[in-house]
Amino acid sequence: MRIVMGAQNCGFGPVSELVAVARPLHEHERVFVGDGVAAVFARRNPDAFDATYDTSGLSERARSAVIDDLLQGSDHVVSVMDAELVLRSVVADRPVTMVDSLFSFWQLTQPLTEILGLCTAMPRSGFAAADLHLSGLSPHERIVAAHLLATHSVVQNFPGVPERAADFAALGEGPRMHVTGSIVDTEGLRDVVRTVEPEYDLLINIGGFKNFLLDFDVNNDYVRLLHRWIPDLLRDWPRFRRVLVCGGPFGEGRDQTIRAAGGRAECRLLRHRELLQVAATTADYLMAPGLTTLHESITLGRLPLAIHEQHYAHVFTMRALDGTLFGRLGGRFTDVVPSHPLPEDDFAGTVALVELAGRIRQHQELYAKYRKTFNERIEQYLTLTPPQRRHGIEELEKLLNGTPTHSVMTEILDTPRAT
Repeated sequence: MRIVMGAQNCGFGPVSELVAVARPLHEHERVFVGDGVAAVFARRNPDAFDATYDTSGLSERARSAVIDDLLQGSDHVVSVMDAELVLRSVVADRPVTMVDSLFSFWQLTQPLTEILGLCTAMPRSGFAAADLHLSGLSPHERIVAAHLLATHSVVQNFPGVPERAADFAALGEGPRMHVTGSIVDTEGLRDVVRTVEPEYDLLINIGGFKNFLLDFDVNNDYVRLLHRWIPDLLRDWPRFRRVLVCGGPFGEGRDQTIRAAGGRAECRLLRHRELLQVAATTADYLMAPGLTTLHESITLGRLPLAIHEQHYAHVFTMRALDGTLFGRLGGRFTDVVPSHPLPEDDFAGTVALVELAGRIRQHQELYAKYRKTFNERIEQYLTLTPPQRRHGIEELEKLLNGTPTHSVMTEILDTPRAT
């Protein structure tokens, strides 16, 4: 079976989940198509795909032609939160599975029944007509519409997911929905070597970072704030002599080393399985609160400390997990500026977080409070006993469990297509 695969070009979360889905499907031909940071991640993990088509830099017409040609030659399509790829697959009359780790996150301004009505009436004559038909939907609503249009919907369990899945089921039509556990690279996590001597004292994973607003060179105040803080981390915590800061902003020739107070922080972008190896052997782990990274960490038996939110989805995640040890311990920008307004909207909320990171970076008193409160969070984290850390992991495991993703995908791909 030839499977065309793509992921939302928004940080490393979606494409890392795509890699996790793709790797066990080695009996099939797996063809990646995408651009931006998704393509960067796919190129750095070539063993997950049999062919990779990077459409970065192509004109819109050329990009569309590449995707549509691949779809015509496919037997199945797998999309991780890429609504456009689902829409193109439906128009091309290809069976498509929509995979989503943020199913309960998407905000709706229109009733689900109205979105279903739009999907039912959507013309299938071509992508342009279908895209125009759905043009009144917000980006979040288009992802929900993609679920309704897909042949199968695979959603990772999280607070709010069972309730939204029940809302879908109440519609009486739409895709077959499957609620799964962690969408992670199970094989890679299983094969890490835990007995090797740790290379680092601390791992800081900031993820892919780049999304609809954030970028490596613009709207990058969060990364610039980290650059200011890392030397102070080395000064404040002599136990951390060897630090790895891993993430998208340090790939493609942007790696660097920061030295202070006799310590060293290497800022690099590792291949995914190399990062899993470091996470498995490094005792202390700070991470941007992305769900894929969190799932990987708890699968490895590591309780991480969440660092401050990069975008609004991180705010959503931390609120949803507030009743857990992980949620209570995590760093938040509200530690620094409790009164800073945060619009309850994906784009506007992310803009506000960018502005806040910039204010803290440039304002000496705010930065001093950021450093102090962050140190307090780190101190709380470091004083946790092994049983307390284990309890924190068990809390998350109970909350996020579900059917193994690979067994769900195997069932989907083995199901004959309805005629």
